Amino acid sequence: MKLTPEIIQKIPKAELHCHLDGSLRVKTIIDLAKKQKIDLPSKNESELLKIVSVGNESITLKEYIKKFEITLSVLQTPSSLQRAAYELAIDCHNEGVRYLEVRFSPILHTKFGMKLTEAIEAVKKGLMNAFNECKILTGIIVCGIRHISPEKSLELAKLSIEYKNKGVVGFDLAGAEENFPAKEHREAFYLILNNNINSTIHAGEAFGPKSIHEAIHVCGAKRIGHGTRVYEDNDLLNYINDHRIPLEICLTSNLNTNTVSTIQNHPFAKYIKQKVRVTLNTDNRLISNTNLSNEYQIAIDNFNLEKNDIKTIIINGFKSAFLPHQRRVALVNEIVEELDSEFSFY
Repeated sequence: MKLTPEIIQKIPKAELHCHLDGSLRVKTIIDLAKKQKIDLPSKNESELLKIVSVGNESITLKEYIKKFEITLSVLQTPSSLQRAAYELAIDCHNEGVRYLEVRFSPILHTKFGMKLTEAIEAVKKGLMNAFNECKILTGIIVCGIRHISPEKSLELAKLSIEYKNKGVVGFDLAGAEENFPAKEHREAFYLILNNNINSTIHAGEAFGPKSIHEAIHVCGAKRIGHGTRVYEDNDLLNYINDHRIPLEICLTSNLNTNTVSTIQNHPFAKYIKQKVRVTLNTDNRLISNTNLSNEYQIAIDNFNLEKNDIKTIIINGFKSAFLPHQRRVALVNEIVEELDSEFSFY
């Protein structure tokens, strides 16, 4: 069976690295802004898309993060968060995503007094509404922010503990990587580790292997968000490979933030060849103007992947999910059977 765009869209997939505030529908931003009386740079869908998404540009990570000012401006109420979470899960389901981990930082949604617990409850409700409609499995990853104080990260870690086994499946550290080392937030990660909660950390995107080393060995990350530049330290790459630490690869986003100069220069193919546990993800569906099927298409078009490589990447996504072991194994077996029987991945 040839992997056409239509088939790629239907294939069951897992999305592990997806920011809620970077993945809104443009139409929803305009609608929420109208209801909340918030000024936007444009009320025209196509014009606003050009403003809020990066397109084919390459900009700095700092400039990329600035794009979120528009989306965050309309996500300051529980109802807006609930709607955004629901729509994201539905959009993912419609392109074959069976398991979705949604990450966001509740601290960024408190401008008008929303409580951290209200933010979590709103996202939970939106995701549950999507599950009731289409049965997509989801989990929440709470994000600390590198360039916000470590004290806030600790507060968010405590929030994650409060919602452990109640919707939250992991803890993350996102935001500006350079000049904001993960080790400054280690108290939050010690608390996370001591409460047996999974963690992933953005590292190796705007900074080199030292950031990845710190994420793993100082903060105890079980997955690495991006990890693009780990190839610069072969010893660390071997460690990641030996210990099966998954990399959450986001191809379009890496181009957008100038982590790589061209898609052909992305180390993804090297990681595939070395059997590193790589997964494919979108990062920010709106900001990078992509979806998961598109990320798979980019990989297929640029890295000479065999069908078995695609199968491995798909399974890696489910294997790397922050799910209880027995549930994860059952899901992996279910997906393997479907890939073989319905899509001839054998």
